[in-house]
Amino acid sequence: MTSVSPSAGTTSITSTRVPGEMPLSIYNTLTRRKDPLIPVTDGQVKIYVCGPTVNDDPHLGHARSAVVFDVLRRYLKALGYRVLLVRNITDIDDKIIAKALRENENFRILGARYLRRYRQALKRLNVEPANAQPKATDFIRPIQDFISGLLQRGHAYVAGGNVYFSVASFKLYGRLSGRSPGSSAVDRGFQKNGKKHPADFVLWKAARTGEPFWPSPWGAGRPGWHIECSAMSARLLGPVYDIHGGGEDLIFPHHENEIAQSESLFNRPPANCWMHHGLVTHADGGKISKSKGRFERLNDLLDIYPADALRLFLLSKRYRHPTPFSHLKMEAVLKNLLRIHRFLLRADVSAAGSAERIKPGGVYWMRFCAAMDDDANFPLALAVVFEGIRTIQRAMAADITRPHAPISKNHQTAIHDLRFICREVLGMGSSNISNTAIARPDVRPVAAVG
Repeated sequence: MTSVSPSAGTTSITSTRVPGEMPLSIYNTLTRRKDPLIPVTDGQVKIYVCGPTVNDDPHLGHARSAVVFDVLRRYLKALGYRVLLVRNITDIDDKIIAKALRENENFRILGARYLRRYRQALKRLNVEPANAQPKATDFIRPIQDFISGLLQRGHAYVAGGNVYFSVASFKLYGRLSGRSPGSSAVDRGFQKNGKKHPADFVLWKAARTGEPFWPSPWGAGRPGWHIECSAMSARLLGPVYDIHGGGEDLIFPHHENEIAQSESLFNRPPANCWMHHGLVTHADGGKISKSKGRFERLNDLLDIYPADALRLFLLSKRYRHPTPFSHLKMEAVLKNLLRIHRFLLRADVSAAGSAERIKPGGVYWMRFCAAMDDDANFPLALAVVFEGIRTIQRAMAADITRPHAPISKNHQTAIHDLRFICREVLGMGSSNISNTAIARPDVRPVAAVG
């Protein structure tokens, strides 16, 4: 079985906490409760996150997914876990094909262009690269093998060159989303396609004129969307791993269908925890969506705001809640970011000449961990950071009256903890920000990008 290495984006820093000593709990959509993270493999956490469909420019919704799981991964690494994170790329899909045909462009060239922009945006956001970023078109054979296994077990059938998953064959269908097969929209013409039930979904699509295709035992065609993730996650992380992540809009049908496919083949759900984040919305309501033409291009926003400002905005709400975006809201974010950057400048001076990679272990680190351990409570974790910065800045200001007085050990520990949290876990401090305030939300804001 192909595997991925934990080397990408690793760091040698580990905390004084022992993994499992105070277990991180994550809200599990499958069980509808906070479940403790108990890794399948001791000392290692395997995460699969649904990545983008590369048919357009990345937007702020893509950034939320990337930043949420980037900070979770950084935190787990700080606790001493080896983390394997896989983020897939959907590079063959109805929307990609339709756009390529409209623009008279090869689907691979179109997908490669938008994938390049997505990766560029994540790099600018200081998101650590995933251990593996598989493209669906590179996994055609594993996808076909997966489909063959479902056919052999009686969970799929061939009709008119298409292969469908039989929802009736999987009695637990709907457990993740709470929907029954009969509650989905009725496909009134389903029998024309040879489908046995309107809820049955396609695993392999028969080739159509002018569309890309691959040979298969069932005829030329291409994979369906849902089977791609099931096959890639099983090949790269094994049939059972720790966390499957993505936006709440993927719960149904995508993740529901992933569970049906994988559990039908391996006799258990592929992930122990299903972790879903809320969507980025417009301040006036409605989700940021490519399909509806209402989205802020991520690279455009990164030309306006420092990467740290967008990271701070995306962490300002509980990850399971929607996050409304507006340029007016970013004014407050920029002011808070200035506080972090000013602290980091002074902390860097304070740390000059000392060992930079000492382990965190003071009171602020422990309080930060307590917040993160409670279902990755980012707002509470940030509140700990800002409280600590305020306390340290007051203490450092008082020391101005005694310029030669050494910084106390407690203050040194606090400074190191907060510096470590901001840089290593929150991934901040990589960009600079000017003191320029945003005067009006309807005017393009001015910020210096480092």
